Amino acid sequence: MTRPPTALSIAGSDSGGGAGLQADLKTFLACGVHGMCAVTAVTVQNSTGVSGIHEVPPEVVAAQIAAVAGDIGVDAAKTGMLANAAIIAAVADVLGDVAVGPLVVDPVCASQHGDPLLAPDAIGALTSRLFPLAELVTPNLGEVRVLTGLDVHDVRGMHEAAKRLHELGPRWVLVKGGHLTDDVAVDVLYDGSRFRELSAPRRPTLHTHGTGDTLAAATTAALARGAELPDAVQQGKDFVTAAIDDSFALGAGLGPVGHFWRVQRPFSS
Repeated sequence: MTRPPTALSIAGSDSGGGAGLQADLKTFLACGVHGMCAVTAVTVQNSTGVSGIHEVPPEVVAAQIAAVAGDIGVDAAKTGMLANAAIIAAVADVLGDVAVGPLVVDPVCASQHGDPLLAPDAIGALTSRLFPLAELVTPNLGEVRVLTGLDVHDVRGMHEAAKRLHELGPRWVLVKGGHLTDDVAVDVLYDGSRFRELSAPRRPTLHTHGTGDTLAAATTAALARGAELPDAVQQGKDFVTAAIDDSFALGAGLGPVGHFWRVQRPFSS
């Protein structure tokens, strides 16, 4: 069999399976790439929230990245939950030493329930160490507030946020508008000179756990397959929109988006 494209997720584990590494690896599979992972933290998590976090030692995180990059090869990579400044520094250092292809930085600061997933003193490390390495950063509006201080309420504000974030060093910025309340969900893509607006009808569901991870992972998978950045982002948005359509209730809280939509669903027969 011909070697498939490879993608690496550097992120935390979600014991409920809806977000984090688990969402990334399911998305990679559905998008036709071989998924690998470097675990940054283990969360105690289900559909109602995060009740505990165990952070992996920074040197172990870096060693995981070096191990797969040095042997298997990485066509594209993404980061998710990085937990603290020491892990961010270790990731940035090892990414300077090994080749991982285009890097997508999803600046995960909190869960959808509002549970913190990044130490407050790590924000500076994230923007100063990882953003300059990134092909793309993918903040939602809550993360925009943490990273820039801007409180965004409309697409015009998303444009301003994209400018502020681009000044921190990434080649491209995708500001996600899923937390707005308009009938159309608009994301703003910016490369420092041109804005592109990606739109899709808003889906009427509460079960959206893992949307940000899934969008970033699907975009990373497209980059691993050789897509140009704007096309990769559009593929990522198309994938997560279909996954939201296929979302389902699970547990007592927020259910996950459905990564099954592109593969057979044996439980539906």
